[in-house]
Amino acid sequence: MQIRRQDVVSLPIALLIPGESPRLDGQDAEHVARLAELDEQLPPILVDRRTMRVIDGMHRLLAASLKGREAIDAELFDGSPEEAFLRAVEANVTHGLPLSQDDRRAAAARIVEAHPQMSDRAIARASGLGAKSVAAIRRTSTEAVTQLAVRVGRDGKVRPLNSAEGRRRAAELIAENPEASLRQVARRAGISPATVSDVRKRLLSGEPPVAERRPVVVAPASEENPQTASEQVPRQRVMRKVRLVQPDPVALLEKLLRDPSLRHKEEGRHLLRLLQQNALGNRTWAKLAAVVPSHSRDLVVDLARQYAETWTEFAQELDQGIRAMGKDVRVPQQGVGMGA
Repeated sequence: MQIRRQDVVSLPIALLIPGESPRLDGQDAEHVARLAELDEQLPPILVDRRTMRVIDGMHRLLAASLKGREAIDAELFDGSPEEAFLRAVEANVTHGLPLSQDDRRAAAARIVEAHPQMSDRAIARASGLGAKSVAAIRRTSTEAVTQLAVRVGRDGKVRPLNSAEGRRRAAELIAENPEASLRQVARRAGISPATVSDVRKRLLSGEPPVAERRPVVVAPASEENPQTASEQVPRQRVMRKVRLVQPDPVALLEKLLRDPSLRHKEEGRHLLRLLQQNALGNRTWAKLAAVVPSHSRDLVVDLARQYAETWTEFAQELDQGIRAMGKDVRVPQQGVGMGA
């Protein structure tokens, strides 16, 4: 959630009003006294522009008042009361006097009710809890907030709780506008571009957008079929795990590197360089993942997903071109166009 901030301004302390604090027991007098003893300048507080209520920084405000200050530096906030409370929780989790476990749980419960579209992980990050704890709080909520069809993750992207509904919506959008890009359809359907690509391929093959789940029929045990039901079901599970063997990307790349139609064009060489940079083995990717610091993981995850979506769109464009070429191919009649 983006908060519109302005430059730091100096506000009269007498005009400020205490806001809703995520602390169940209110402010800590000892912490206020410690802040009042500091000679260094404290960070500006956060104040709601419309109401002059303090969103974050009540301890700093009380310390400034205790020192006889008449004004305090502040940043102005523009947003709803629900957004203001969320910002207050996020601020208290990341700096200053830590919130207690009860404070964080109570704050998470309120965020679930006020922002039901937020994912468990996003609320967990804002409140300082674990995602499992937030999920448990959501399940015990008496509000009908768990019936939403989508959730907004930490990256700000909307993801459906029921992918089947998103796939059906994508199929409708593709039928309405076959030329729409994967990202356009994904954004409106609330699913990923990769899922949209799969839906489009299924539609081109004459298949429904959502794969039908066929029940496993287990024949009763007999002399011809001595296996019991308990023996047949595990076999079905084993069959489901069988996957097609993917071709070696290194071998495919070596074949492309020998293609003169690519090597003799600047754009072709650029494509080959991009493919070479991505042709890494699983061990190499694991090593790269290990060196990413914890504070940068979210950024790397977002970039990796965006790059994956870009490659998916590129593959889709190539696939569409191949299909279009296949439709345009005509078998020449004997004696026509063959040099006769």
